[in-house]
Amino acid sequence: MENIKLNEFSLEATPNQTLSLEAFKGRYSVIYFYPKDNTPGCTQEGQDFSELHPEFLKLNAQIFGVSKDSLKQHQNFKQKYAFPFELISDPDEQLCKMFDVIKLKKNFGKEYYGIERSSFLLDPELNPIQAWRKVKVTGHAQAVLDCLKQNV
Repeated sequence: MENIKLNEFSLEATPNQTLSLEAFKGRYSVIYFYPKDNTPGCTQEGQDFSELHPEFLKLNAQIFGVSKDSLKQHQNFKQKYAFPFELISDPDEQLCKMFDVIKLKKNFGKEYYGIERSSFLLDPELNPIQAWRKVKVTGHAQAVLDCLKQNV
């Protein structure tokens, strides 16, 4: 498993709360990083995690979505699709850097740094169980749930 070094942080999250490392303790945590609210892949990924959310809850797991979008954008995105989990706003890339998800990307011939779609499963003591990099949305939420079931 990757060596992820979690440091203390303080970030805004839906609904108007501030989260720190403490938010991930005591339960299994799925932290999924996605590029941007209201884009097709990111919307589908959120909907897939939403659909499986009750099964994650049964296994004492919480889900957090993370992108660089503002809290206001997150609140609108969450409300529009009725996501049952919280979205974390990381405009300064605090969490993104801890999980090493900022990568050089190319789009229409332009290079830029952005979030590489990635997910992480942490145990209740914040130990990483599994990391998924360069995620393809289709079937991903189910793969995360299957991994959780094997580790609970």
